[in-house]
Amino acid sequence: MSGAMSSPDTAAPKRHLHSGHAMLLALGMIMSTDTLKTAPTVAASVGHWHFLGLWVLGGVVSLVGALSYVEMAAAFPDAGGEYSFIRRAWGDRLGGLYAWSRFAIMHTGWVALMANLAADHVGAALAWGTGAKVCFALALVAGMTALNVAHVRLGFLTQALLVAAVALGFASVVGAGLVVSAAPMLPDAPPPAMGQVAVAMIYIFLAYGGWSDAATLSAEVRSSRHGMAIATIGSISLLSAIYVGLNWAMMRGLGEVALATSSAPAADLAGRAFGWAGEALVVGVVGLSTVASINSTIIVCSRTTYAATRDLPALSRIAQWHPTRGTPTRATLAVGAVSLLLTLLSAMTGSGFAAMVDYMTPVYWLFVALGMAAAIRLRLTHPDQPRPIRTPLFPLFPLSFIALALYMLYASFAHLGAGALYGAGVMAVGGGFLALLARKD
Repeated sequence: MSGAMSSPDTAAPKRHLHSGHAMLLALGMIMSTDTLKTAPTVAASVGHWHFLGLWVLGGVVSLVGALSYVEMAAAFPDAGGEYSFIRRAWGDRLGGLYAWSRFAIMHTGWVALMANLAADHVGAALAWGTGAKVCFALALVAGMTALNVAHVRLGFLTQALLVAAVALGFASVVGAGLVVSAAPMLPDAPPPAMGQVAVAMIYIFLAYGGWSDAATLSAEVRSSRHGMAIATIGSISLLSAIYVGLNWAMMRGLGEVALATSSAPAADLAGRAFGWAGEALVVGVVGLSTVASINSTIIVCSRTTYAATRDLPALSRIAQWHPTRGTPTRATLAVGAVSLLLTLLSAMTGSGFAAMVDYMTPVYWLFVALGMAAAIRLRLTHPDQPRPIRTPLFPLFPLSFIALALYMLYASFAHLGAGALYGAGVMAVGGGFLALLARKD
């Protein structure tokens, strides 16, 4: 019995994903229905002034940033992904703080947000009360956690099928934009202020924001040379086309004013084109997308948590990679437990989409800046490490992205609400907790 219990702790990830499957998984890590909530904010901030151009810009900038991560993922494959890059470049403390931020702020908070979003849509369709919606949200998180504990292929196969279904649903919304008559546009207005553009880009980058998570697949992709490049570049390119098409359809079909004031723009557009069936389709797409987003976030967060606890002796019991299930079992259960707690708390407080954006944004951009700086530092400290993929125009690309990340960090505190300070506070609490663990060790 002791041997059976000890073997999971020494097991490690296996290279079982082909590039196409990894690309679908990476696409699911980035794509979600938050773009449908983002479009009205962007429209209200900039109108139709370069509305689509900003979505194209978001995709191009994300691709530029992702190239540096592809280089690091190919050179230093690890289930921890971005965590492993930051720890290798900047040391245990910053690496641990990154893992904490994902565990307590970014990933588990996103799971809670998506679970409540799904419960709201299903509850509205079935006329549920608050209690039933909370139970549904909790059951959804528990079910997706159990799925990812059961076997790696169940979680990954489910994700690929969900992503394909959501992409088809988004395509139907684009079709609705082609069917309806074009809404009248307002006359050209003066260009928006820089602060308005900054707010719009904060929300657009949020919609593209999961590309850094794809690096957690680097230890499980079969092709160690080009697998991550295909998965990451392919997923961002596909997503850019989907997002630009979606936003073109919503702006064309609804118009600037209706889009900016809509709480459910895709449903409004589909309703105009196809009636109640179109609205029902969008509700279904939202439901599938939230499940896909929850599943992909649990996949990513469990691997980051596994890698971080593997490197912290006081928490090493959590770092268990099961040899037959192929999953970081205890890390997945820990992620699920925190996600359940946050799902319950967020349902009780009624915090909305904008509040969660405020909470997550500054922490996200801080670690993006450190991740990009890690690409430069690792070139200097590990010059002889084989790099099957190299960042073009190095170090211009990572330096440019560092400048952007620092500006977005500033803009988060300057233009968002108090939630930005709460997120920073939770990160500081994590720093104190990690300091205590280090002293104990």
